[in-house]
Amino acid sequence: MKIARCQAIPLNVEMTLDAAGVSRRTNLSCVLVRLDTADGLTGTGFTAITEEEVVAAAVNEVAAHTVVGMDAMDHERIWERLRWLMSSRGQSGYGMHAIAAIDLAVWDLKARALGLPLWRLLGGARDRVPVYATFGFGFFDDAQLVDAAREWAGRGFSRLKMTVGNHALQRRDEPRPLSQVIREDERRVKAVREAVGADVELCIDANCSLDPYHAALLAQRLEDVGLAFFEEPLVANDVRALAELRRRVRVPLAAGQNEGLASRFVDLFEARAIDIAQPNVAITGGITQCLRIAGTAQAYNVAIANGGAWPFHNMHLHAGLAHGGFVEWHRSAVLLCEQIYRGLPQAQGGWLRLPDTPGFGFEPDWDAVREIAKRPLSRGTGKA
Repeated sequence: MKIARCQAIPLNVEMTLDAAGVSRRTNLSCVLVRLDTADGLTGTGFTAITEEEVVAAAVNEVAAHTVVGMDAMDHERIWERLRWLMSSRGQSGYGMHAIAAIDLAVWDLKARALGLPLWRLLGGARDRVPVYATFGFGFFDDAQLVDAAREWAGRGFSRLKMTVGNHALQRRDEPRPLSQVIREDERRVKAVREAVGADVELCIDANCSLDPYHAALLAQRLEDVGLAFFEEPLVANDVRALAELRRRVRVPLAAGQNEGLASRFVDLFEARAIDIAQPNVAITGGITQCLRIAGTAQAYNVAIANGGAWPFHNMHLHAGLAHGGFVEWHRSAVLLCEQIYRGLPQAQGGWLRLPDTPGFGFEPDWDAVREIAKRPLSRGTGKA
């Protein structure tokens, strides 16, 4: 099953987020990778939370010529070839995003050729996965945030996640004291907990926007809220500081969605820095590397879950593996996917059922993709 063509398509997708009576226009960018075989099969991969222009160029100008002519059944050989081409000295970043997108397309091709849903090819541990809804964005005021929480809980989601930190370190020169951010976050999280009650699992995500002092301060002030986890509390996922933070607070810590190298997860596990590892197949080197990370996490007795969104790709990893965990139903990511794919499953009652059709189980809407591709790209504004 020889690969005859490899093409990356950068996209900047506009959307409207509607929740709690609020409509907000925004955009997210992504890269779609298409692999065509000599015998007429097509597989597609995906990556996001990056600069789509750069990653598409890395695929089209650097990686494509390497994978053309290779057998799509040989995912390990392809991944190793790409690793030595784009990450030979431990670099991750854009190169690992490119590898992830190509690797997902390879696995899609492989599963389609075998006539299997990808989650079954990966192990078939379960045919549905639990999801948590990311609902609580920084642009909501307090009342809107509470209304949004009630709205999502009313849809049957018993696990909710909201953002905190609100890019605190990035915005500290506005001026905007971090102590003020922590007070605001404490008030907002406690208001959501009061609104949804104790039976709803509540998580928070700082998106790497806090320093150790303020992350600890927030976690300590929220210990009585009963948080399920605190995601990416610290800038740059500093392993040493995460381990110290975990020793100081009683809130479980989660991280890993933006890591490019499997060795970084070993560092996190050895340091006992996190309670939940969050490899993301669309970012962390694709299915091939995430399988290795998931196995390592299981060996270290560390739970895994999907962070960083893109549920329709990550659900296959978590359904395939016995060690799989929660999948993130991130509203803006779902809206993006609904514009470029057909046949996507929908979360019902806090669960996402896996498709029985081969590969990922959904298809790109190539007409829509071609139209979106005509629009200007994001120039760094498409990472939300």
